[in-house]
Amino acid sequence: MKLLITGGAGFIGSAVIRHILQNTDDEVVNLDKLTYAGNLGSLAAVSDSSSYAFERVDICNRAEVDRVLLQHQPDVIMHLAAESHVDRSIDGPGAFIETNVVGTYILLEAARQYWQSMGADRSKNFRFHHISTDEVYGDLGSTPSLLAGEGQGELATPQLFTEKTPYDPSSPYSASKASSDHLVRSWHRTYGLPILVTNCSNNYGPYHFPEKLIPLVILNALEAKPLPIYGKGDQIRDWLYVEDHACALYRVITEGRPGETYNIGGHNEKENIVVVETICDVLEDLAPNKPEGLKAYRDLITYVSDRPGHDLRYAIDASKIQRDLGWQPEETFQTGIRKTVEWYLANLEWCKNVQDGTYQRQRLGQMRECS
Repeated sequence: MKLLITGGAGFIGSAVIRHILQNTDDEVVNLDKLTYAGNLGSLAAVSDSSSYAFERVDICNRAEVDRVLLQHQPDVIMHLAAESHVDRSIDGPGAFIETNVVGTYILLEAARQYWQSMGADRSKNFRFHHISTDEVYGDLGSTPSLLAGEGQGELATPQLFTEKTPYDPSSPYSASKASSDHLVRSWHRTYGLPILVTNCSNNYGPYHFPEKLIPLVILNALEAKPLPIYGKGDQIRDWLYVEDHACALYRVITEGRPGETYNIGGHNEKENIVVVETICDVLEDLAPNKPEGLKAYRDLITYVSDRPGHDLRYAIDASKIQRDLGWQPEETFQTGIRKTVEWYLANLEWCKNVQDGTYQRQRLGQMRECS
């Protein structure tokens, strides 16, 4: 089949494209605006494939989206194009509303028109797959330790996000993604558009733009720069290796049932401080020759003021996708984080090239007084 993938030059999108072109006979059309986080260098391994095409298009440009659909005639759309960094959404929420909400609406309308124009044989197999985040569910709070029943003295089953968890977003980013999720589901309910929605936990792995925690820590450590920890570092995230996520997304688009939502998690809940300490320990093994004067990578850990509205805990219940589609992650956090550090050590030139001068790994998302 032919897949149109929006945001295919981004972190997760490029992993999906690499997975498809390296493991299937499918064709891929990559539609990407190429913002600061979109980098065609992430697709160098597959960009020469005869099954690959690239279109530099903004999803907010309806005329261009219509042209791409008419020209390439995709069988499915996988929608990953989004502004995705919480800290940036605090500094500038407008871009998140424009891309994540308005852009998704424009893409949905273009997809609906395209789908309705397809012949009966093709339209019945068409799918619109919207890729979202677990952050739409809000904050699970502290690690569960509630008693199960009165006076029983037993720990309750840990609380997890399921596909039925009510939405309660905390940041402009998560609110914009929640809005787009609702739009997608309403186009299914109202117009019958055959959609799929997935909500994933925190991704990590190769080709991650260095504004996010794991690549930021790796690169800062190698340069003996501070490793910033928000608050106490006790925020808990479920970590999902990006190549595992790519496999899951392809499984959903090929085997998922239209109208369904699937949560995708890595079964790797870790406090942020543990993540950073683990990276430091892996670097001690893989990069023992430190900058002059640095005795241990852990010495660089620096506690800073917390992010405004920072959720404490996210955790995914991924039992539905395992039960219904037979998917489960292959990487543990220990194996995945080592692969990730190894990749960054071997690809420092990529890291240098993707930082275009507008971002120097400085902190974003701090509250400012309104003027």
